Amino acid sequence: MKRTWIAGTALVLAGGMLAACAGKEDGSKQAANEKMPLRIFIDAQNNAMLPPEQDDFVKKTIEEKFNVKLKVEYMAPGEDYNKKINAYLTSNDPPDMWRDSNGDGGSKYALDGLLGDMSKYVTPQAMPNYFKYWVDETTLKRYQVHNQFVRAPVPYSKEIYRAWYIRKDWLDKLGLQVPKTYDDYMKVLRAFTNDDPDGNGKKDTYGFSMSAGGDGIGLDWPEYRKNGLVFASFIENGVFKDTQTDPRVEGVLNDIAKVIGEGVIDPDWFLNKATQHVDKAAQGKVGVVLGSTKDFAFDSNPQSLQSKAKAIFPNANWVPFTPFGDQPLQSGIAPGSPFLFHKTIVEKHPDKVKKITEILDWLASEEGFILTHYGQDGKHYARSGKTITLKPDAIQEDIVKKGDWLSIWDFFTPNTPNTFGLTVVDPRQTDRDRNIIKTLAAIPTAPYIGTSLAPPAGFDLAAFRKRQRELQAKAVFEDKSGKNWPSYREELMTKYNGSKLFDAYAEQIKAAGITK
Repeated sequence: MKRTWIAGTALVLAGGMLAACAGKEDGSKQAANEKMPLRIFIDAQNNAMLPPEQDDFVKKTIEEKFNVKLKVEYMAPGEDYNKKINAYLTSNDPPDMWRDSNGDGGSKYALDGLLGDMSKYVTPQAMPNYFKYWVDETTLKRYQVHNQFVRAPVPYSKEIYRAWYIRKDWLDKLGLQVPKTYDDYMKVLRAFTNDDPDGNGKKDTYGFSMSAGGDGIGLDWPEYRKNGLVFASFIENGVFKDTQTDPRVEGVLNDIAKVIGEGVIDPDWFLNKATQHVDKAAQGKVGVVLGSTKDFAFDSNPQSLQSKAKAIFPNANWVPFTPFGDQPLQSGIAPGSPFLFHKTIVEKHPDKVKKITEILDWLASEEGFILTHYGQDGKHYARSGKTITLKPDAIQEDIVKKGDWLSIWDFFTPNTPNTFGLTVVDPRQTDRDRNIIKTLAAIPTAPYIGTSLAPPAGFDLAAFRKRQRELQAKAVFEDKSGKNWPSYREELMTKYNGSKLFDAYAEQIKAAGITK
């Protein structure tokens, strides 16, 4: 039930599970015995759906504990999610709280004056669990944008699981080893494409795939690391480096164009959306994809690449690897998606904001964490001290089969039980799963840059990144090389004010005491 971030289509809520819309309440005080209506908009993985109200013990617990009536709207994060929330804001019908996923952490909403001040509500006194277990005051302070306290990070995992995954059973069939170098990796891509790794007598497999969604080239390519670039940004010799616009992207584009030209990449990589590349991997069409979650290929995760592949190919064996030895693949994790309140809600319905932060703080507590990640004590798990032993059959019947719906309710906390000193025993976990954990743990991580970064006032980050992606796609498809990247980069730095952006980032890093 590990939470995954997957772009996709909207999920439709069953009408019977929703309360009347609270977006247009008049703000009057609720009667003592009347439940306060609250409407929240959150993200969910694209195959999850909340169950009927009688089966939703999380919703029932929250409503009874806080005397509220919840309307929960949820969609997979991505373009459709952003369009939906923007439509609500444009029509002056904001949810009482929403989780942002548009990539800039709500910066543009802040600049547009749409966000409400949180300073009275997100405090150690009002949200003790949030601050005790998940987000310290320094992190929160550094997370603010444009000198406004209008956003707060959703608790996030600081554990990193970024790695590429490969069909080891295909390697075994072809007499190859798991790649340890980039040259080894390229040999494997060629073999997976040309040497019939699945033994069906057809040339219908490819080496690597990803999903760019028709927008840029994406960041899954090993060619970034080959050229010395660490996902997603990093400090090098005391200087901030942006992986996507560094001068070394010229080499990245050269290498990507070359590998595409060899015909060893899934030809649909550019148009693939969301998890289509992972679906293709499960279907036996490609042999290498990137994973970024701990249980991406666990036997014990029924939604994992491994589980889906084994349902079709009993001998499938997806294992993590890096072709770059002891070089880090990713920098430390910064606070990501924030939770936000609209200015109107804060100013006209402060009682709702106070109530929501109370609920969020409960979700951040040990009690709320356990309920939203593992279910009900005695039914879905047995607890002895700090050890929680899961009951897979009950979880499968009550939760997974009914829409894997706890993966919606765990939106506020990552699946890191060690935060509370808990040990979770999953009888489904195999030795293979434990070996994956060891492999991932051995991949080094570059240091976290140390502070959240915000573009300068008036800077259109969305337009900057959009043009960047257009130019990189042009380099790969039209130029078929990175030869024009220096001039493309110059356009980004001047016409699109990239120099001002990165100067502002450098100043913020310096102000945080991270660089001199």
